[in-house]
Amino acid sequence: MGNVVIIIILVILFLLVAVVFPRWGVRRATPFVIKVFRHRNAVGKHNAKTLDELGLRPVRRRMIEAMLGPRDYRLPALRYLVKTRIVRITEDRKFYLSEEDLAASRWKGY
Repeated sequence: MGNVVIIIILVILFLLVAVVFPRWGVRRATPFVIKVFRHRNAVGKHNAKTLDELGLRPVRRRMIEAMLGPRDYRLPALRYLVKTRIVRITEDRKFYLSEEDLAASRWKGY
């Protein structure tokens, strides 16, 4: 009986780490990414910017830092925004915020 309880607790912890925490991280990073687009004036197709210009390039970290340090959820949040068409990509791989789609989304207050 004791082993079953330990296994159940481990499964719950695994689910928290694998599913819940990443979703929570993306949810927290999404308003930040929206603010980056507005701060860099990457609103509308004519003001599209690259990831470098937006400051959203992934930072290379050492393996031990990546394992022990906090994860950067800005890029997963950006992927989420692209998937929901709030952020659009031009033909030359530049990104811009679509205010119309943002206003129609659940993130409209940001």
